[in-house]
Amino acid sequence: MSTVQGKVTLLSAGPGDLDLLTLRAAKALAAADILLLDDLANADIATLAPNARVIRVGKRGGCKSTPQAFIQRLMQRHAKKGLHVVRVKGGDALLFGRAGEEIAALREAAIAVDIINGVSSGFAAAAGLGISLTHRDHCQGVTFVTAHMQDHSQPDWAALAATGTTLAIYMGMSRIASLTASLLETLPASTPAAVVQHAGSQQERRLVTTLDRLAEEATAAGLGSPAVILIGGAIGEAAGFAAHAETVEGFAHAA
Repeated sequence: MSTVQGKVTLLSAGPGDLDLLTLRAAKALAAADILLLDDLANADIATLAPNARVIRVGKRGGCKSTPQAFIQRLMQRHAKKGLHVVRVKGGDALLFGRAGEEIAALREAAIAVDIINGVSSGFAAAAGLGISLTHRDHCQGVTFVTAHMQDHSQPDWAALAATGTTLAIYMGMSRIASLTASLLETLPASTPAAVVQHAGSQQERRLVTTLDRLAEEATAAGLGSPAVILIGGAIGEAAGFAAHAETVEGFAHAA
């Protein structure tokens, strides 16, 4: 066994298209010995790591997933062999990617860890809609929140609605009816809202509507995970993209 200590890179793969990767990410992939590939990352990213052994460690809500503890043991095991382990995560690793747990486990094992930022799906969704999440005519900030709590409880939707910020809700499609009902207890029915599925990829689909119609229209359109739900006045700036909030449209990216 090598006496040279390896390292782990937590690499943010972005929301889909490989052209959203940073140059730093591409360099790390080229130097990788082991690629731990997340289920939400574009599988073609493996082509940028020609010397790496690819191990798929998928984690999807409601699906059979690789246990988090097992992923952390894999990282430790291969790094202790002197290898460069690249843990590929969809979106940005530091936003709902369990990076905190992995960083703590690696530090406890005295293994060096690098973090490479990327484009989160919330930002990719906003770009697809052509809007600013922090448009100053509508809000003073944006709140990123997951609807999938570790203990399966609901976030305090009333408190979140009262912030007056744009809400970017991750992992919420399975609960879209209940979360919109909760938000409607605080927010007007006419509050602009959107769902963007497969944000930042060639398969991207968008729905722009109002909060009271969001759950029904998203379900009718067959929209599901992975998707980001956006709610707040700033979303109204996307009205021109959705023909008065009445249709779902899939827009092909420019070649």
